Amino acid sequence: MMSSSMTFQQPPRRRRRTAIPQSPTVTTIHTLGDDLLLDIFLRLPSLPSLVRAALACRSFLAAVRSSPAFRRRFRALHPPPLVGFFFETDGRDLPSFSPVRRRSDADLAAAVRGADVFLTRLPYHEDAYPGWEIKDCHGGCLLLLNSETEQIAAYNPLTRALHLFPKPPDEISKGRRGKFQRLDFFLLLSEENPGSFRVITLCHDKSRVRAVVYSSGSREWRILPWSEAVPAQPSGKKRWLLRGTRANGNLCWAHRKEDYMVVLDTTALQFSFIDHPAFLKGQGPIYAIGETKDGKLCMVFIVGFILFISFWRVDTDGVERWIVDDGCQLEEEILQATEGTRNDDDELKLLVWSVMDGIVYLSPFICRGDPNLRLW
Repeated sequence: MMSSSMTFQQPPRRRRRTAIPQSPTVTTIHTLGDDLLLDIFLRLPSLPSLVRAALACRSFLAAVRSSPAFRRRFRALHPPPLVGFFFETDGRDLPSFSPVRRRSDADLAAAVRGADVFLTRLPYHEDAYPGWEIKDCHGGCLLLLNSETEQIAAYNPLTRALHLFPKPPDEISKGRRGKFQRLDFFLLLSEENPGSFRVITLCHDKSRVRAVVYSSGSREWRILPWSEAVPAQPSGKKRWLLRGTRANGNLCWAHRKEDYMVVLDTTALQFSFIDHPAFLKGQGPIYAIGETKDGKLCMVFIVGFILFISFWRVDTDGVERWIVDDGCQLEEEILQATEGTRNDDDELKLLVWSVMDGIVYLSPFICRGDPNLRLW
């Protein structure tokens, strides 16, 4: 009898693969989406810091360039600082510049050092007098007129961007009725297209107004039609409108004597007329027109040492009118600022010079028969 034996071997066990630990995902600023990146950029302290950040990387620069909405929000949150003052003096063919000195602001100091504050890029004409005169300043850009050469310049001393173009053509007086007068120039910068701008100037005859608009895109002047006759017959003076001001996307000119102002909508390029508040009837132009910090049209006037602000808004009946806010007493602050210059023989008064970006600029003077004797 035969026997046999069989040997069975177990198959080798498979080794379990040891999982290789993966390093955690690292998030850097370069991996952020544009929305989150721009939200971070909004927290930068100033425009120079934004420029430096945008230039650090092509994707950063592309994100800033591709979002007009971001640029608008950044400008709203970071209003441009005051760099200095240009002023004109007799006997000079160019305006002079005086910087604002803030030692703690390195960006501001660097901007002043790098700016062309001597306006060296403007064409020089030895025989031209009075030379270049400032007509407007907006967004860091100067608007200058050389009456002798009949040239207008839009110049940014910080970026050194210069645009030269001729003054409005003589055809702007065509169709006039009676006396004709040219008024202010205004520079309007484009928020959607940096580098683009318009220039608007006003003229009037004995009872109508007309606007003329220059566009940097077309490089041509556009003459608008004459307006309808103004509500009240102007004064007998050759120039019956005072110097204009900008507010809430409009340009406004107060009448010298009548109780209304002329308003030009700079978007629709349409004229309208706004009456003075009832309590200012017959008082003349003792107010200043401007805009609040959020861009609303307002009127500021002084009664004694009380500052009043009237807002152009819709009333409870659905009609737009001037609505006066509560007055603000300033006597104590003014006397402190002027170091107690008021006495029994002098009467200290206040003038409202301007209202810009929600800030009211006042000038006190002592009434001694000379209203030009100011304290500030």
